[in-house]
Amino acid sequence: MDALTQGIDHVGLTVSDLKASVAFFTGCLGWSVIGGKPDYPATFVSDGVSRLTLWQVADGSFVPFDRSHNVGLHHLALKLGSLAALQTLYELVAEWDGVVVEFSPEPSGGGPKIHCMIREPGGCRIEFSWDPR
Repeated sequence: MDALTQGIDHVGLTVSDLKASVAFFTGCLGWSVIGGKPDYPATFVSDGVSRLTLWQVADGSFVPFDRSHNVGLHHLALKLGSLAALQTLYELVAEWDGVVVEFSPEPSGGGPKIHCMIREPGGCRIEFSWDPR
């Protein structure tokens, strides 16, 4: 049977601080705001290929993400075109206010993929990777 779907349209992420998350994606990663729903509140961002919907958590009381105990998103993985681009991006991200670095660029398993993992200011876990294959 052929797949009935045709790829991912967008990914929706609930964040603890919408303003900080939008600033991270646009200011640090260079993405663009492509829309939003201020009354929701949500902001739509894109890198020209991928699209995300960033939603503000409903109130100040929320359970922080726990990759081992929450059903749903484990992490968002974004690919880079070269090892140099990954290293440059990592250096920018690691210095961005509110980012928590989980680990710096290193081989994924036995390689050759190189990746790093962070939590953006709104609390979502993001992997950046480069794979020469």
